[in-house]
Amino acid sequence: MLQTLPLLISQAALCDAPPAPPTRFEPLTETIHGFEIQDDFRWLEPLESESDEVKAWTDQQNLRTRVALDAHPKRQMVEERIEALYRVDSIGLPTVRGDLHFNLERRGEAKQASLMRRKGSDGQPEVLLDPASLDNDGLTAIDWFAPDATGKHIAFGLSRAGDEMSILHILNAESGNWLTEEIPGKAEFCGWRGSTGFVYGILTDPNDAYSRVFRHHTIGRHPRHDETLLAQESPSRIPDLRLHDGGRWAVAVHFEGWSKQDILAAPTAQLLKEGESALQPVAMGYEARFEPQFVHGDALYMISTLGNSNGALWKVDLWRPSREHWQEVFTPTEGSVLQSASYCRGELVLTVEREAATQFFVSDLQGEAVRGIPLPGIGTASIAVERSSTDAFVSYASFNTPNQILQIDLADNQTSVWASPDLPFDPDSIDVQREWCISKDGTRVPMFVVRKAGSQGPAPTIVYGYGGFNITIPPRFIGSMVPWIEAGGVYASVNLRGGGEFGESWHQDGMLEHKQNVFDDLRAAGEHLIDAGVAKPDALVAMGGSNGGLLAGVAAVQQYDLWAGSISMVPLLDMVRYPQFLMAKFWIPEYGDPQKKQDLGWILPYSPYHNVVPGRQYPSVLITAGENDNRVHPMHARKLAALLQRDTKDEAAAPILLWVDREAGHGRGKPMDLRIRDAADRIVFAMQCTNFGG
Repeated sequence: MLQTLPLLISQAALCDAPPAPPTRFEPLTETIHGFEIQDDFRWLEPLESESDEVKAWTDQQNLRTRVALDAHPKRQMVEERIEALYRVDSIGLPTVRGDLHFNLERRGEAKQASLMRRKGSDGQPEVLLDPASLDNDGLTAIDWFAPDATGKHIAFGLSRAGDEMSILHILNAESGNWLTEEIPGKAEFCGWRGSTGFVYGILTDPNDAYSRVFRHHTIGRHPRHDETLLAQESPSRIPDLRLHDGGRWAVAVHFEGWSKQDILAAPTAQLLKEGESALQPVAMGYEARFEPQFVHGDALYMISTLGNSNGALWKVDLWRPSREHWQEVFTPTEGSVLQSASYCRGELVLTVEREAATQFFVSDLQGEAVRGIPLPGIGTASIAVERSSTDAFVSYASFNTPNQILQIDLADNQTSVWASPDLPFDPDSIDVQREWCISKDGTRVPMFVVRKAGSQGPAPTIVYGYGGFNITIPPRFIGSMVPWIEAGGVYASVNLRGGGEFGESWHQDGMLEHKQNVFDDLRAAGEHLIDAGVAKPDALVAMGGSNGGLLAGVAAVQQYDLWAGSISMVPLLDMVRYPQFLMAKFWIPEYGDPQKKQDLGWILPYSPYHNVVPGRQYPSVLITAGENDNRVHPMHARKLAALLQRDTKDEAAAPILLWVDREAGHGRGKPMDLRIRDAADRIVFAMQCTNFGG
């Protein structure tokens, strides 16, 4: 019989937390473009390595948070339930090279995933690289891996403590020995050229997120001799370079935000000989997204939103790349969004999203004779294919279906389960419904509502959203939500504007001057759940991370009257100074530039740090950050926590908690024990600030 959490209501609330530690403030007012900007906690902006005072202050905040969250009477039960769901075998999609199958797997008590190899799809797995052999604390992670065409050499990246600063290494998979190559600098792998050379990208200055270059390396030669092929010239123009078709062609992309890209290409041999000047325009100067998918022969297949917000697949002859020679190959049906395309033995494998759920199709190279690939249900899936085989591997999950790997023969759709976790969980115990709400401007916004099967009536509800960067939030299994749902709580995942659920127009309706739409969508979702009798009016918790952490911060500050609590993870919260830290200039095309008067005019009204009103009662907030985060600086979390603790009417009644993890970054590479702790923190916090499950 499955262990579940009983629904017990008590007064074990966050008001049992110790008082917030005193925080000094330095009154500071600046006038920017005529706007008066108050910033009393700027002294909290340095990293702990740069300020002993910031470190000591964070020590006190972390201690308070641990006392508050660890003291909950159901903490142990919640954590044990999450651990049972997390510590099952986790098996990633295989990368196939001939008869060899490579993938990442984390087994049982392991803190990190290991690199595995099988000979044949049903072969016995053998460990090629176990990060546990490199350190004893479980903080070293394999970020990525890439076997060459023969499977003999494998490039892989290692990072530590979530800093995402990958160091590139090469493994001889036959001997098990590491080669002498060691290339630091947040390395990314961009493609093999045979088995003796490859292209990679690094930061020439690890402290400068805008110093990316792409180089070619020959195995056995010192990296100081590597040829530079492409270099970043501006913070607002992000370069990328990938090899295609066995390394014959190089395709470069210049990103200007998440709505506009330029594409150039060159034969790799010519690029090595002539450098960046060899790259010739394929798609330049259009106000549209262009995403290279693959090269077959001398034809580039790319997805573009040019003329179609939901994307279309185009074929471009790389010897005649001008616009008049492009051929439109495939356009998804109305209401669907084209996400990716792969080549597989003379056919196209197409990934489409419809209302955030994945669909797969196969067609000929002209985009005709389209047929579907069946999936177990409405969920999220990704597919891995090999160019010369009809075998495909699919990773599939949904809210009530833990991630599993399916093996599919694309010739006849014969499907078998290749790997599936043995979870202590009954899929029939969870009910999933699709709901729609009406936002402030009349836009219909969808959400998935997940609750215990058979449960009725209003219940405490966690509302999750993201709403940005053209990222879709799909139906997916979230083990940390199981104890919440088993206790009778509701989980709602909202597909806000700013995401990619309905194409580029949906994205653009939630960016720049339209960003407030995202927050209005969230409020509409919360109010709908109350009106529909799903959520208790005084027991709504907003939750999001990164850009979604901004969302949760806005929920707490701007929508303080609606939410009982807010969980803001690795968030952006000071939207006036955000571009000055780490890699945040990359995000100006999404949010705007606060150094410009027009942009500041739409940023300032929603920036959480700049809209706290002294004496107003704010909901309880849990703000989390990673000291090693290379994306979002922890200053955002520190500054808003300090401001809310000072200015909320009664902080003891609705505490503002801050947790800064010294062994983590933005989330990637976190060992299993810390993931379990963090998941339990979120559930316990939600229980406490809604007086639920105590």
